Amino acid sequence: MLRYSVSPEVQMDTRHRLYLLQQHLFSTGFASVHGERPSAEYAKLRKESLESEFGHTVGTHSSTSVSAVYRFGPFLALYRAAIISFHVLKLTIWQFFFRDIKERAVKFREMLIRLGPFYVKLGQALSTRADILPPVYCQELAKLQDQIPPFPTRIAKKSIEMELGIPISEIFADISPEPIAAASLGQVYKARLHSGELVAVKVQRPGMSLMLTLDALLFHMIGGQIKRFAKARKDLLVAVNEMVRHMFDEIDYVLEARNAERFASLYGGWPGDGHTSNHNAKGVNTIKNKNAKGIKVPKIYWNLTRKTVLTMEWVDGIKLTDEAALKKAYLNRRELIDPGVYCSLRQMLEVGFFHADPHPGNLLATSCGSLAYFDFGMMGDIPRHYRVGLIQVLVHFVNHDSLGLANDYLSLGFIPEGADMQSVADALQTSFGDGTRQSKDFQGIMNQLYDVMYDFNFSLPPDYALVVRALASLEGTAKALDPDFKVIESAYPFVIGRLLADPSPDMRKILRELLIRNNGSIRWNRLERLVAAISEQASEDPPESEENDSPLSGWKSFDMHAVVDATEDLLLFILSEKGLMVRVFLLRDIIRAADIFLHDEVFGCRLEAESKARRTSEFEDGAIMSRVVNGFGLLTRAVKSAPEIWTAMLMRIVLKPQTLGFSVDIISAVCNHVSNKFPESFWVCMSRLIHELSKTHAPDTRMR
Repeated sequence: MLRYSVSPEVQMDTRHRLYLLQQHLFSTGFASVHGERPSAEYAKLRKESLESEFGHTVGTHSSTSVSAVYRFGPFLALYRAAIISFHVLKLTIWQFFFRDIKERAVKFREMLIRLGPFYVKLGQALSTRADILPPVYCQELAKLQDQIPPFPTRIAKKSIEMELGIPISEIFADISPEPIAAASLGQVYKARLHSGELVAVKVQRPGMSLMLTLDALLFHMIGGQIKRFAKARKDLLVAVNEMVRHMFDEIDYVLEARNAERFASLYGGWPGDGHTSNHNAKGVNTIKNKNAKGIKVPKIYWNLTRKTVLTMEWVDGIKLTDEAALKKAYLNRRELIDPGVYCSLRQMLEVGFFHADPHPGNLLATSCGSLAYFDFGMMGDIPRHYRVGLIQVLVHFVNHDSLGLANDYLSLGFIPEGADMQSVADALQTSFGDGTRQSKDFQGIMNQLYDVMYDFNFSLPPDYALVVRALASLEGTAKALDPDFKVIESAYPFVIGRLLADPSPDMRKILRELLIRNNGSIRWNRLERLVAAISEQASEDPPESEENDSPLSGWKSFDMHAVVDATEDLLLFILSEKGLMVRVFLLRDIIRAADIFLHDEVFGCRLEAESKARRTSEFEDGAIMSRVVNGFGLLTRAVKSAPEIWTAMLMRIVLKPQTLGFSVDIISAVCNHVSNKFPESFWVCMSRLIHELSKTHAPDTRMR
């Protein structure tokens, strides 16, 4: 039977107690009451796996290209190389004539368009990589989205007939004479089947596989010159290799169709799909929203889909940037953000399979309020380790825990092995500043970290490069609907819900880090806000309706069963051997509260010096007794919302022998402290009272 007793420690004077605490702060290296050191081993293995995958992909397509070169003549590669070399030569000359960085960024974008789809996709990928290019270049390259001239429709029709093996008149009753959308790798036509169904037909640009392979291989010849002209701050070739791996996936429309169906099975069609009900059982809910009906994914017509032709359901919708059309359809721009944000957060933080490019061109609002997703060529699939790491990075960033953040970067492979972690942590702490100018939007946060990333040779792993792209696209899309939208601020409630709902050890550890510092002290302000949020939800009594069955009925709220389970795990941790320092700090805070109560409530006075000292403590910030009373009131309200499960949990905790031992420690420590302080406080307050009375009656004495 385990027995804890720390009464002798709390009976010491303040200096001795602080000395005891300092012995457990572990100021060197990374250690905390939460335990566990991060490791870069997983990140290293992941990188090797991705490099092998990239080599296999390029090797396969290179073999195809070599066959094509032999078939069409060796001059094909030489011709392409000559075109690229000509434009690179112009870049070299422009360096001497265009000194203004904005003009150079415009010329760089124009050159990428002339060089074709490979370089357009390169520009699109680099438009979110301010760790590689200056911000001016990123802003200019963002204009490449959906601004690609189409290829002739007659060529597109021939491609459809060749791929499907049927005359186009036998496939479609009619097809639009011009493409309704053109992108760097293909273009889309609106058509009607003989059955009367409207479909969207995506046709790939001819010769894309050969052209991409040649450009990928030839880029390595001229990458250095482009890097110098664009003033790239990191190895541009690494980013290009990463992009090529995804680009070859994008030109495989059969793979894109599979991605669309997988995406639909995971995230589409609320309410009523099985995955959603499992999700709700875990307690991750969504915002109450009358207009939002969920996520729409077009149906795939497999009999009319091949590697370079994709036929899918036609979806009528409104562009998210068309404010007038949204108003005409009575759609609230702000409310349209909720399903997209919720879906994106589920993709990246819960499931792992995510749409890597949710920009406004790939999203439409339907008349019933659903959000339709398109273009499933660029998808990411991050393992659980990286998803948990992303949540941990967010929590450490919110906590301003620079050392924890540095070790997150190490374990995720951002930082090379052998880096001085303390130096990285110091640089991150400097980037935080005093918190008054702390950015809450994603791009602002990344800008704060870019200098640190450059100085310490950070490198975004392929998985996270896509995550950064997706988050940047998500925030950009949401800002088109609501200029004040901040993705990190919006993600925080979802993250809290995930931490409360997921009982796995790593998520429980992150939840403890959110509420308990590494040295064991409790973040009372954060705990108070969390209890207030849970209590606020508990006080609401939403009417029963079919709308509330949707996952979008409150994703910024919490499942009470999950809250109770998380609370029990937290209390068990505090009572365990690892929670020794938490109990020491908790005793300290209880004694401080008792001391304040003794001075303020019993005797109604407080020494000025003590008052000033206490105001420096987070725990003492504000009227302490009112905060304590308010906190108990909020907790009581939460308990009343589900009294059976709360009572059962509290009974289990109370019956633990560790609880009895800690309760005895609290009572003995408080009694000992009060017995020592009572006489002193009594006579000090009496002295102050006599002094005040003498000052009050002093003028009457002089009058006499």
